[in-house]
Amino acid sequence: MDSEHDPSSKTQPKRHKCSACFKQFKRKDHLVEHMKISYHSHHQPKCGLCRKHCKCFQSLREHLTGKLPSSSCSKIFADRGCDLCLDLFDNADDLSKHREKCSFSPPTPLATKLVASSPDVLMGYFGGKGIGEGVKAIAIDCEMVGGGNDGTTDLCGQVCLVDEDENIIFHTYVQPQFPVTDYRSEVTGLTEEHLKDGMPLKQVQEIISDILYNGESVGKARSDGGKARLLVGHSLDHDLDCLRISYPPNLLRDTAKYRPLMKTNLVSYSLKYLTHTYLGYEIQTGEHDPYEDCVSVMRLYKRIRSLDHYQVEQQVKTMIQRRRDGYFSWKLKELEAMSPEELYQISESSYRCWCLDLGSSSSS
Repeated sequence: MDSEHDPSSKTQPKRHKCSACFKQFKRKDHLVEHMKISYHSHHQPKCGLCRKHCKCFQSLREHLTGKLPSSSCSKIFADRGCDLCLDLFDNADDLSKHREKCSFSPPTPLATKLVASSPDVLMGYFGGKGIGEGVKAIAIDCEMVGGGNDGTTDLCGQVCLVDEDENIIFHTYVQPQFPVTDYRSEVTGLTEEHLKDGMPLKQVQEIISDILYNGESVGKARSDGGKARLLVGHSLDHDLDCLRISYPPNLLRDTAKYRPLMKTNLVSYSLKYLTHTYLGYEIQTGEHDPYEDCVSVMRLYKRIRSLDHYQVEQQVKTMIQRRRDGYFSWKLKELEAMSPEELYQISESSYRCWCLDLGSSSSS
């Protein structure tokens, strides 16, 4: 057959494929624009099989196990993949051993924990003087009661802080500054009896600030963190507002606002959902337990922090040796001359990955 009339002999138009998410473009400048707004990086969740990058863990989960998963990846993942951390293993035995460590048991209830820690169970417990120098992160959770005519004004009624080893650093009931019109007992478990002899809010603020700043000045904490500790929580703005405490944004680690733990449209998941999906147990099945919530956010934070992106980050920095202006330090013609992989190598994340907390300053 004459090749002139053979459809298969026609030259196919060249497609420019993103090496991170695999989207294809007819023109190279379209790929460049895609890379500029996608912020692909080695910090993004990625498939252990095809290496496709996803905006969030939920998107990766859909890729592996969703309603329309990747057929080639989903089949292998079903046999050798962990449905909690989404990691892939060489064989079923390795997966089985991993699951024993990856799936957590629910934390001990707060009341039981306090009985073992302090005789002052009803009023509170402060173990702040025993905090070791090595404690870099503290988790916090508050339970709110309602004030105002309709009970919708949030007032802090209980606060709990734990360290990275799930030890209670501070716990107390809090004297409300305004009359309580709704104790929200079905959720908080709090009653008038709990709060009547609670700690004054001003004293609570002083103790929490002392624990978090760890002797560091506010200015130093805001610039590079210094000795100040990271504060871990879920919807931290809400807790800090009710406590009337401000803390440097560079030291906040919020599971409600961390992009890989959010939906693709940047809507937050509940802590209840995140705990079930990534840690493998249920919380908030009845009255909320602040210790349970503290432990859950700390476990989520430590799971993300343990990801091994940091070494890759250092290798990429050494290899590129470019100032950190991303694509804006390059001319368009220079970018169009790069391969898709080279474009990916100079792409930078739009968020600060928590894995960097183990290898660099908390504010970098």
